[in-house]
Parts: sequence; structure tokens; C-alpha cells
Amino acid sequence: MSHTHGQKDKLIARVRRIKGQMEGIERALEGDAACAEVLRQLASARGAMNGLTTEVMLGHLQAHVVDAGTDAERRTGGEEMMDILRSYLK
Repeated sequence: MSHTHGQKDKLIARVRRIKGQMEGIERALEGDAACAEVLRQLASARGAMNGLTTEVMLGHLQAHVVDAGTDAERRTGGEEMMDILRSYLK
């Protein structure tokens, strides 16, 4: 079972807030809002997305590296995180 299962409700709530923020950005653009307002909303959405990403990454590290049952599981979890970080930091 995925480590996200235990935090599913919390993570889904965060996703829904981000979705709401994105819809707000869309409305702002459709309504010709000032660029400073759009940028403020974009910064907020980016911060929310970064926070969600951090939560899932930390959960992965905890479940699949720190608390891994075997060295092989720990190695696999660490390699998965390295791949994720490579794509995330591009």
C-alpha cells in the first residue's frame, strides 16, 4: 500500500485548494485582471504546489528509505527519490 494512503484525505484537500487557486487564476485572466494580481495568484498556487510536493516527497523518504524493511527496499526507495528529484529539479 502506498504511503500516501494514510494521508489521502489531507492530500486531496490540498489538491482541491490548488485546483481552486488555478480556477481563480483562470477567472482573473478571463476578467482582464491586473498583471500584478495574476502574478500574486500564480505565486500562491506555486507555493501550494511546492508544499504538496514536499509532503509527498517527505512521506516517500520516510516510508521507503528511513522505515524500509530491508536494505534492498531502502536502496530502491532512494533510487526512486533520486529519479524524482532529477525530473523535479529540471
